[in-house]
Amino acid sequence: MRLVLVGPPGAGKGTQAQFIASNLSIPKISTGDIFRANVSGGTELGKLAKTYMDRGDLVPDEVTIAMVRDRLSEDDAQDGFLLDGFPRNVAQAEILRDMLKEWGLALDLVLELVVDDDEVVRRLAGRRTCSQCGRIWHVDFDDKKDDRCDACGGALFQRDDDKEETVRHRLEVYQQQTAPLVSYYADEDILVGVDATGPVEEVTRRAMEAIRPYMA
Repeated sequence: MRLVLVGPPGAGKGTQAQFIASNLSIPKISTGDIFRANVSGGTELGKLAKTYMDRGDLVPDEVTIAMVRDRLSEDDAQDGFLLDGFPRNVAQAEILRDMLKEWGLALDLVLELVVDDDEVVRRLAGRRTCSQCGRIWHVDFDDKKDDRCDACGGALFQRDDDKEETVRHRLEVYQQQTAPLVSYYADEDILVGVDATGPVEEVTRRAMEAIRPYMA
């Protein structure tokens, strides 16, 4: 099974990608994970990527595409994969299509996680990160009454990319550059939308039900 997961920031793509990939026994390939590893490692690529990520902008295509090509060539991706965070625009989708065609392959399905903008802002702008252990808390979902981590007592802070103005900018970027993928893949007749609101387990159940008809 070869599929792509799309949806706005805050739709739960990372969480659902992990569960779906596990259920399908295929690797989850996330460009976000690759970028974060480079940022935390202080590599030149990480420093460059961070300047874009901190603004809520997208990392340049040529960097992303090279990473994805290398990852898809690895042995564990030969029998299927789930892509999370790529492609982000129609140009990347066309490059991915041509890349897979070189190898005699094609996507089986594109799964869109559907959630409205206000819910995205509530999810992301309410997150707080512990300065000591790194655990993430939510002012609404975790019923936080103070600015201390319940696990270690560390001070909580709001990451720059979780601030409301940055979240709304990320949504604007998504609408301008990534949302057209919905039309592109709908025209390819491999797009299926899934309601991404509600408990994680329920969203996963809906996703697997949507995927099942496309499984060989």
